[in-house]
Amino acid sequence: MNIPHAVKRLVLAALAVATVAPALAQEPPVRIGYAISRSGPFAAGAQTTQEPNYILWADQVNAAGGLNVQGKRRKIELVGIDDRSEVETMVRTVEKLMTSDKMDLVLPPWGTGMNFAVMPLLAKYGYPVIAPTATGRRLIEMKNPFFFPILQQPDTIMRALAEMLAARGVKTVAAIYVDELFGLENISALEAALKAKGIRILEKKSYPIGVKDLAAVLNEFKSLNPDAFIGVTYPPDTFLVTGQAKQLGFNPKIFYTAVGAAFPVYRDKMGVATVEGVMGIGSWNSKASPASKVYFDAHVAKFQKEPDRWGSPHAWAGMQILQAAIEKVGLDRKAIRDYIANTEHDTLIGKVRWRDGENVSTPGMVLQWQKGEFEVIWPPDRATAQPIIPKPEWK
Repeated sequence: MNIPHAVKRLVLAALAVATVAPALAQEPPVRIGYAISRSGPFAAGAQTTQEPNYILWADQVNAAGGLNVQGKRRKIELVGIDDRSEVETMVRTVEKLMTSDKMDLVLPPWGTGMNFAVMPLLAKYGYPVIAPTATGRRLIEMKNPFFFPILQQPDTIMRALAEMLAARGVKTVAAIYVDELFGLENISALEAALKAKGIRILEKKSYPIGVKDLAAVLNEFKSLNPDAFIGVTYPPDTFLVTGQAKQLGFNPKIFYTAVGAAFPVYRDKMGVATVEGVMGIGSWNSKASPASKVYFDAHVAKFQKEPDRWGSPHAWAGMQILQAAIEKVGLDRKAIRDYIANTEHDTLIGKVRWRDGENVSTPGMVLQWQKGEFEVIWPPDRATAQPIIPKPEWK
C-alpha cells in the first residue's frame, strides 16, 4: 500500500515526539531528605524556622522549572520525616535517608543538640549541610568538614549583648539558661562577655528542657532588683518566662530572651502591648533589603504566617547557598562541600563566608519588639531603630 509522503512525515514526527517525550519525562528528581520536629518540645521552633523554608524553597525552584543540574532541569522531591523531638529517632531517620533511601542530599534537623548528634553521620557518609539553628563552639571544634553552621556563635552573640548593656549603663544582671548544649555554651559566653564589661551577675539558674514553672526563680530575681534579666531560653521557655514575669510584676529595665523572641507567634500570642520593649536574639527583618520584603511576602502568601527574624532568614540563606552550589558543581557532595567552604556567598542575610567552620560575616545583634516589629537595635551600623530603655511596664 502506498502511503502519501505527507502522511509519512506526520507518522515520523509523531514517532520522534514519542521517542523524545519519555526521555524528558525520565529525568529523575533531586531527592532531598530530612528529619525535622513536627511534634514534641522542638516542634514550635522547627515549624517556625526550618521546615516552612525548605518547602517554600522547593516550591519556588520547582515552579521555575527545577534545579539546573549540569545543564538539565530537575525537579526537587522533598522527603521529610517527623523525628518527634527525639535525638535517637532523628539519628536513625537520617542514617536511613543517607543509606537505604539513597538521598541525593539531606537537610539539617532543628536545634543545637540535634545537630551535634547528627554530625558523625555527615562525616561518615559525606553529606554537606548548612545548619540554620545550631550554634556552639563545640560544634566548630569537632572540625567536621561537611558541617556549616550559619548562625552567629555564642561568643559573638553574647559579646554584642554585653556591648549594648554596657553602652546603656547596665551594672547588674540575673540570668537563667536551658540545661542543654545551646544554654550551656551561651551562658558561658555571656559570663565572659559581661565580665569584660564590668557587669555583675547577681544570680544565674539552670532549668531542664520541658520546664513548666519558673515562677520561684523569677520571684527570687525580682527581689534582687537587677538592671537586666537575660534568659538563654528555648521557645516554650521564652513564652513561659514572659508570661510569668508579667504575672509577678518582674519588670527590669531590660528584659531579654533567646530562641523564640524573634518568632511572630511570640508577639501574637503574648500580645503586641505585652512584648513591647522585650529584647532578644535575631539578625534580620523585612526592612533589610528589597529582597527581604519579597521573601517575607512569599512566606506569608504560602503559609499565612510571617517568617521569624532569626532562624528563618538564615534557613533561607542556607537554601540559596545550596542551590548555587548544585547549579555550579552538580550533585557531587564533595564538590558541593568544597564550593560552600571556599566561596563568599550573596544571600538574604548579606555576605556569608566560612572560615575554619564559622560564618565570620554575620555579626552578633540585639533586637527589640517595638510597635509590632522586631527591630535591630545593636550594633549601631545595623540598627533599624533606637532602643527603648527602660522597657515599658507590662500590659
